Amino acid sequence: MKILFLCKQIPHEKVIGGPIIVYNRIKYLSKRHEVSLMSFLREEKEREFLPTITKFCKESAFPPLKERRPFINSAFQFLFSDIPPYFLTTYVPEFKEKLQNIAPHYDVIIAEYSVMGQYLYKNRRLPKRVKRVISCHECYFTARLTAFKEGFPKIEGIEALTHLKGLKKYEFNMYRDADMVFTLAEEDKIRLLDFAPDINISVIPHGVDTQYFSPFERSEPEPACMFLGNYPHLPNRDAVLYFYNDILPLIRKKIPHIKFYIVGRNPQDDLKAISKNDPDVIVTGTVPDVREYFKMASVFVCSVRLGGGFRGKMLEALACGIPVVSTSIGAAGMPVRNGENMLIADEPEDFAFKVLSIFKDKDIKDRLSTQGRKLAEEFAWQRGVEKLEKVLEELIIR
Repeated sequence: MKILFLCKQIPHEKVIGGPIIVYNRIKYLSKRHEVSLMSFLREEKEREFLPTITKFCKESAFPPLKERRPFINSAFQFLFSDIPPYFLTTYVPEFKEKLQNIAPHYDVIIAEYSVMGQYLYKNRRLPKRVKRVISCHECYFTARLTAFKEGFPKIEGIEALTHLKGLKKYEFNMYRDADMVFTLAEEDKIRLLDFAPDINISVIPHGVDTQYFSPFERSEPEPACMFLGNYPHLPNRDAVLYFYNDILPLIRKKIPHIKFYIVGRNPQDDLKAISKNDPDVIVTGTVPDVREYFKMASVFVCSVRLGGGFRGKMLEALACGIPVVSTSIGAAGMPVRNGENMLIADEPEDFAFKVLSIFKDKDIKDRLSTQGRKLAEEFAWQRGVEKLEKVLEELIIR
């Protein structure tokens, strides 16, 4: 097969979050197929990582994602464009034109992230024989609706309200128009079908490199919790603030100087301010190897309340044998056995209690570490990519 991936962010080997899915899909598919990539270049410093992905690609292109348009242009588009505001932030006409020129060379084009699906939707210059696939990492409409309900009347809620303009109709018509839609979990498939039963959906699960992320020998670290994420993404930022403001104070009543590591790309000013005022909170920004922070963490906390999709950060922590405490939303898509392979808590008091139980009871800690690793092994990358390959082959011969 000749496969072209479209991505909103470069999927290199050091990236965290959703783009690591794309990196591994390209890496494994390239062993048997001709794979190419078009991805926006968001930051110049990303160029140093390009060789880690281009070595798997037949062809690659990395156009820059242009800066925000002048206010008057943005206001005009908000009022009159057929494309919803949430999609306009990544709409670049030159990207679409480039895609139209190279599309005839491929059997299938996969838009990773729904926002990239706009380059396939209503694109009449794409040959009909080329299959169009949208890989939905999360349903934007349901995610923004939740963000509005949880955040209003704060600025985050008002921003989410503006994103909802025209979003539901456009997003689900886009899914209907595609030859196939991928979701990361069965729950996400069901959620999409509730809105549009006529979408053609396959579940292609997330995965983890269980050799790279593996348990390690270490001396007992000082008490520490860790969260990992890309912080321009509101659900990650909200998860950190929720844990810091509502949960961590309860834990500190028992462990006053417990560390909290906030690891990941582009922490916003509100997160940076926490570490300036609290010496036991460490905000790292992008790190060369997240495993170094897994080694320092006694517990991985996934206090996510917003958004959807599957959280690969959980698999990485579980694969390293780190006990995990998560909300139900944070653990969506996983075969959770509460108390066995992770702990689930949806209220601050219960969340704090379960974090503390890991520090108090070695049996709980050891059980979560062992069973969590076994859970991660069920999501080894090879399994998901084998299913992806089979689904694509069947799609192409239709």
